[in-house]
Amino acid sequence: MPEAVRFLLDEDLPPTVSAIARSLGLDIVSVHEIGRTGMSDEDQLGFAASASRILVTRNRDDFIALTRRAYATNAPHHGVLLVPRSAPDTHPELIARSLAAWAVRYAGEHPGSGFVDFV
Repeated sequence: MPEAVRFLLDEDLPPTVSAIARSLGLDIVSVHEIGRTGMSDEDQLGFAASASRILVTRNRDDFIALTRRAYATNAPHHGVLLVPRSAPDTHPELIARSLAAWAVRYAGEHPGSGFVDFV
């Protein structure tokens, strides 16, 4: 049975995105909802991997560097989805629908560890 796509929303995105995305049927939580704000990017990525969740963030440069380091050290990595700055926080429904469309593209299957993609 394929592994379902699950998401962890980084603190640089509004937590309303996760509420809207859940209403669209996604398995998603925001770090705001689970008391993980203020953690380092490395801690968030490690937590996402341990929870089998794809980390969703706007923090492109840092998470690409962390992905390279995870690959080089064979560290756990469940994937990173990057949200472009052109998707405004004032319209969280656009971000949520973009995540839903991305999940449909993979038809409920996780695309594999160690990836970085854009929504």
